Amino acid sequence: MIAKEELDRAFDARFSPEIKEKLQAARVAVAGLGGLGSNIAVMLARSGVGHLFLVDFDKVDTTNLNRQAYTIPHLGMDKTDAIKMILADINPYLDIKTECVEVTPGNVSRLFGEYGIVCEAFDRPDRKAMLVRELLTQTEAVVVSGNGMAGYGDADEIRTNRVNGRLFVCGDLTTDVGSGTGLMAPRVAVCAGHQANKVIQLILK
Repeated sequence: MIAKEELDRAFDARFSPEIKEKLQAARVAVAGLGGLGSNIAVMLARSGVGHLFLVDFDKVDTTNLNRQAYTIPHLGMDKTDAIKMILADINPYLDIKTECVEVTPGNVSRLFGEYGIVCEAFDRPDRKAMLVRELLTQTEAVVVSGNGMAGYGDADEIRTNRVNGRLFVCGDLTTDVGSGTGLMAPRVAVCAGHQANKVIQLILK
């Protein structure tokens, strides 16, 4: 086990005390721990975000291995347990809370009401729309959503777009998995990077 002081020294060598304090105090929720959410969680943990709340109800299977943060030893595990294990190997001193539950309109307020920033990272368009709608109506959170990262097209088409004062959408806003267009690691990771980067910008603004 690496000492917390050693991790702190490594962080202090690169960032100011003000940045470190803001990141360590930040509370961010991630809804969905697939290709977007698992990578977002890893990036935020590596960036020193001190309090993460991670929600999913799925288990890791072999179809996840091409673009998600999981590896073969995680197969069959709840994604919430698997991602918590991964993040503990990155920084065991972060506050990581998880809940293995399906997000519905009826539990959005209970799950996310205490978080100022929520990343929407679901796979299905209808569930994405539901969560964004309910977060904007039931909570005061700033929502960072992902939409359009399928296939192997130009990564520069993936952008971060501000829709309104509380909603940012990352992606190319067009490509989905229809017509045989699959999800590949590079573009999914680029979109996840946009979402994680926007979260850090919001924390440090």
